[in-house]
Amino acid sequence: MLEVILKGHDKFYGVSDVVRMFCGVPEELKDEGKVIAPEGPDLRLINELLDDGRSVTYSDDKAYEYKGELLEPGREIKRSLYMALSDITSKKMPWGCLTGIRPTLVALEEKSPDDLEEKYFVRPDKAKLAYETSREEQRILQLVPEDSLCVYVGIPFCPSRCEYCSFVSSDISCHMDRLINYEAALEREIKLIASSIRRPLAALYVGGGTPTVLQDKEFTSLLNCIYSNLKISPECEVTVEAGRPDTITDGKLEAMKDHGITRICINPQTMRSETLLRVGRKHTAEDVIRIYDQACNMGFNLINMDLIAGLPYEEPEEHIESTRKLIELNPANITVHTLYKKRRAAMSRETVMDKNKTRGTLDECVAESYKLLEEAGYHPYYMYRQKDTGHGLENTGFAKGNTGNLYNVAMMSDCRDVLSFGAGGMSKRCFIQEGELYKHRVERCPTIKDVLTYIERVEEMAEKKIRFFGM
Repeated sequence: MLEVILKGHDKFYGVSDVVRMFCGVPEELKDEGKVIAPEGPDLRLINELLDDGRSVTYSDDKAYEYKGELLEPGREIKRSLYMALSDITSKKMPWGCLTGIRPTLVALEEKSPDDLEEKYFVRPDKAKLAYETSREEQRILQLVPEDSLCVYVGIPFCPSRCEYCSFVSSDISCHMDRLINYEAALEREIKLIASSIRRPLAALYVGGGTPTVLQDKEFTSLLNCIYSNLKISPECEVTVEAGRPDTITDGKLEAMKDHGITRICINPQTMRSETLLRVGRKHTAEDVIRIYDQACNMGFNLINMDLIAGLPYEEPEEHIESTRKLIELNPANITVHTLYKKRRAAMSRETVMDKNKTRGTLDECVAESYKLLEEAGYHPYYMYRQKDTGHGLENTGFAKGNTGNLYNVAMMSDCRDVLSFGAGGMSKRCFIQEGELYKHRVERCPTIKDVLTYIERVEEMAEKKIRFFGM
């Protein structure tokens, strides 16, 4: 068992993040001033922050300390611990000692990818990815005025639950009765808050779950409610996450078209039908192509398609082949996610993390997908990471031309306010911090996750958000 003693600081979270990369899920024993990892090597380390800001991690016979430019204390303690564990385990992580969800935020502070390699031990290809993506994120963020508001409308229902998913969503085959009542409550919340909104809307995202799981009548009613109550100007970006091809109907496509919506998501996750069946999705790869062609023919010219690398029922080459197939379809955006362990997902952590490396080299697979996308004219426009991701990788959105999704960038940046409607949504306000170019102080306002409780208390949720935004 690995034991890391904290000395001169109490940054348990940062220490745990680094330990997790090498040794599995850690446990924080704050009363004892240490972090332990049962899956780690039988070793005791001391991670110390010195008075002069330097950090040293040492065992009985060896010490690890970075000799160059000092970082702020939180990053410094992670850097020395990373140096120790990387040497002890003979492992190097693609993102080095960076553990946060937004490596692009760190990249903005640096003058070149080389700085990320030198200071944080980021691998050259990832340093280049973070540096280039950070600049594109900032370009897109400037298109979202700071005094504007982004809106999220959430429908936490799906036609079935994917094996890898733990989102706050319900399988409608078990809860059809809830769906109609939920949609009505969602309309109620929108109407209660809409008249209080005084700020222009920059982007609106209808997500889930799978919003198109609603019946045609309810789906059309929801769009009518949104457009009747929220002041959506021609400049406001509107995205609907259609998601599952098996939920998309002519009626829903017509309803979106009638409202002038041209940006939708059709997310196959893989273009291998056998894998889709095994993970719990009720559609085939052929369904994806059919619906995509139908949407294109109806004038939807800004379509995003998601893929997941590292699914347990296929080899890396099969993910690469899925990438090739999406490139042939030529959607405006393609997002490549890396499978990660979600807390309540049916899929085990061992399966997700591919502990025994049974699925080949996922790292090389993702790199090849990126290469194919860039050769086809796509460029990365936003990127983020999550804990317990296979092989320590990331999620990256690619776009052709200037088609990157404003909402995705604004939401992930934590630099723009988001008003969220629906169960499980998270509204947030972002405040500029003096002396900080890119970091904002963020205050959050959660909505009740349970659908039935949300329906019962929707007026309370609306009042809570009105107070939160000072409307």
